Amino acid sequence: MSNFSQLKDLVMGLESDFEKFYDKNNSAAGTRVRKGMQELKNMAQSIRTEVQNAKNSAAGAAPAAGKAAPAAKKAAPAAAKKAAPAKKK
Repeated sequence: MSNFSQLKDLVMGLESDFEKFYDKNNSAAGTRVRKGMQELKNMAQSIRTEVQNAKNSAAGAAPAAGKAAPAAKKAAPAAAKKAAPAKKK
């Protein structure tokens, strides 16, 4: 959960820069907002990867009993794929 608290701290730390940029038109604050948002993006990607790895390692350690892979669908015959030609009047 430390990643979550870091994420919250980053967002809360950007609050004043958002206010300065949007309310007071401070362009330097906009630069800080963009930098913070890039850090947020990188942190979010890191957390996503961590969660996915944890999920996959847990799924690999204890596979669900009775779950089979879905059966592959057979391709429809070529004739069934074509639409019938429209009738002329």
